[in-house]
Amino acid sequence: MSSLPESTLLSLSPALPPNPTTATLATALSSATTTSHLKQFHAQILRSKLDHPNSLLLLKLALASCVLSPPSLDYALSVFARIPDPEPRLSNKLLREVSRRGDADKTLLVYGRMRREGSSVDRYSFPAVLKAAGKTQALEEGREIHGLATKMGFDSDPFVQTGLVRMYAGCGRILDGRLVFDKMSQRDVVAWSIMIDGYSQSRLFDNVFNLYEEMRNSGVEPDEMILSTILSACGRAGNLSCGKAIHDFVVENSLLADSRLRSALVAMYASCGSMDIAQELFDKMSSKNLVVSTAMISGYSKLGRLQDARLIFDQMVEKDLVSWSAMIAGYAESDWPQEALRLFNDMQLLGIRPDQITMLSVISACAHLGALDKANWMHIYADRNGFGGALPVSNALVDMYAKCGSLERAREVFEKMQRKNVISWTSMINACAMHGDAVNALSLFHRMKDKNVEPNSVTFVGVLYACSHTGLVEEGRNIFASMINEYNIAPKHEHYGCMVDLFGRANLLREALEVIETMPVAPNVIIWGSLMAACRIHGENELGEFAAKRLLELEPDHDGAHVVLSNIYAKERRWEDVGNMRKLMKDSGILKERGFSRIESNSEVHEFLMADRNHKQADQIYEKLDNIVSDLRLAGYAPNTSSVLVDLEEEEKKEVVLWHSEKLALSYGLISESKESCIRVVKNLRICEDCHTFMKLSSKVYGKEIVVRDRTRFHHFKEGICSCKDYW
Repeated sequence: MSSLPESTLLSLSPALPPNPTTATLATALSSATTTSHLKQFHAQILRSKLDHPNSLLLLKLALASCVLSPPSLDYALSVFARIPDPEPRLSNKLLREVSRRGDADKTLLVYGRMRREGSSVDRYSFPAVLKAAGKTQALEEGREIHGLATKMGFDSDPFVQTGLVRMYAGCGRILDGRLVFDKMSQRDVVAWSIMIDGYSQSRLFDNVFNLYEEMRNSGVEPDEMILSTILSACGRAGNLSCGKAIHDFVVENSLLADSRLRSALVAMYASCGSMDIAQELFDKMSSKNLVVSTAMISGYSKLGRLQDARLIFDQMVEKDLVSWSAMIAGYAESDWPQEALRLFNDMQLLGIRPDQITMLSVISACAHLGALDKANWMHIYADRNGFGGALPVSNALVDMYAKCGSLERAREVFEKMQRKNVISWTSMINACAMHGDAVNALSLFHRMKDKNVEPNSVTFVGVLYACSHTGLVEEGRNIFASMINEYNIAPKHEHYGCMVDLFGRANLLREALEVIETMPVAPNVIIWGSLMAACRIHGENELGEFAAKRLLELEPDHDGAHVVLSNIYAKERRWEDVGNMRKLMKDSGILKERGFSRIESNSEVHEFLMADRNHKQADQIYEKLDNIVSDLRLAGYAPNTSSVLVDLEEEEKKEVVLWHSEKLALSYGLISESKESCIRVVKNLRICEDCHTFMKLSSKVYGKEIVVRDRTRFHHFKEGICSCKDYW
């Protein structure tokens, strides 16, 4: 009720006869346009003593407040509370009206008041209330409603059954919904749609496709909503054949005019990676909405076609957070982390606040970039904007700091976490593993078990990786056995790859080969790649050639295997075979991945290629490199040209090895204005033997800690010693 006194309300009321009748007031109510007007009519009703026992007039007042723009649902409920023992038909009208306004909580409030006061309900009461229970995931209330409907004999009513299916699907209890669905004697397209959508939301895509076929066989034709749901499921499941069949059905039935279906088709093809078809459909759309444009961005990004994705992104007239996040994620997951961070800054300048999904992508970009200053800034930003307490964000921060070279900061975040799940423990174990700290990796593994956190298959990959990179062969054997015997986890290719790597690095190549020969699954690229890498380390050319050829049988375009074979032939001075291999690579369009190194200085990231002269300070960098080489020669350094496997003169080889990208990055780090005691370099390939020696001696001669992240791990160089103990 209004806080104004009744006399004031009456003075504000529209002109009415001194003693208005029920009919007069009911007619006048339809002219009300504001809550204030309704309260004036309410005052007239009270003054004329027409509120009791005339429930109908009060109900009309409550309903009128529901249809205002915007509706005044709180006022409607306060009026409804004044109706003594409302009849079911009156209550149902209010239930339906409140439900139509989309306020599920208030719908349940009306129903709750009816039940508490013993008001009667009938079959028409249930659909609106069940819909509200599903929307709010009020499973307990939904089950109570189900029980009441059964008690009253309405559980076989098709409208009540449809409501029950909707409620259970909304509450994530899709199997309970299916039990009701299977008992339905009449299933209209709405019931099928709810059930299919429920399976889709639960990611039970096989059930989606099977139920769709069952619906078609029952003679029920799908509508646009069902077809859109099926297309969405096809995209999420990567079921292109089913998606194409739906496309054919849409064309045959002349349904392409439906904008929702056109968008669903584009999104399905984009999700399945069929970007040519997606682009063709996209180009034909006269109006391109946010959803379909974002689907195109995500589709191109997944295929690494970031220029195509960016073109669509830049053409969008309006962009929401989802579209910004999709483009940022595309850059973050590819080798464009700096662009992801630039785009994140642009988004902030426009006043668009990130959500947790965006934050995870940006944190991933920082991790990929390996720039500690940017990582520190991102951590501060996450804390200041309320993301720091979120478990997924904390887990990502642990991973970020580890990949940016600061195991200490990763450990700080981990230890401060109020709650830890298996991902938290696994992230920290992986952090220790990639930094060569197997002792703490194993300690964490035992701690998590003591905390009754059960390791998963990913955890074991991290622990086995830690063992393999530090030569802990027996520990690795025991952990692999415990994974199978204690935790009943069936080894995957990744686990067998770790065991091959464990034995291979320890020069137990016969045992590594035995693992491959006794595996219950066929070895894949990971397995042969691990053996091939071990053979390269220990100079086992014959077995290395065998492993490389097996790998190429599985992946003919694998650049690493071609390079290894070429290097094996070069070591044996089989220059004709080297030439043939390189010609094969050229003719097949296979390019060796170019090595590059990044270094962060004064919050700016600099990138170098081998023999790179594009940097604005190139002359100073090469001058510094010459000085470093001179200083290191005094400490016993001599260039190791064994990694230069081309037919060059020895002096030419020395020049090549001295121009490796990580040496250029180090030289820049030593001439930059930054006075930090630690120089951090990120390299995309494995560090070579000569660069490893170069970094060790540089750390001793210049009194600097040097941290290098290569493709597989971190090397911490300090006072002439590397954390890997030369076991890498």
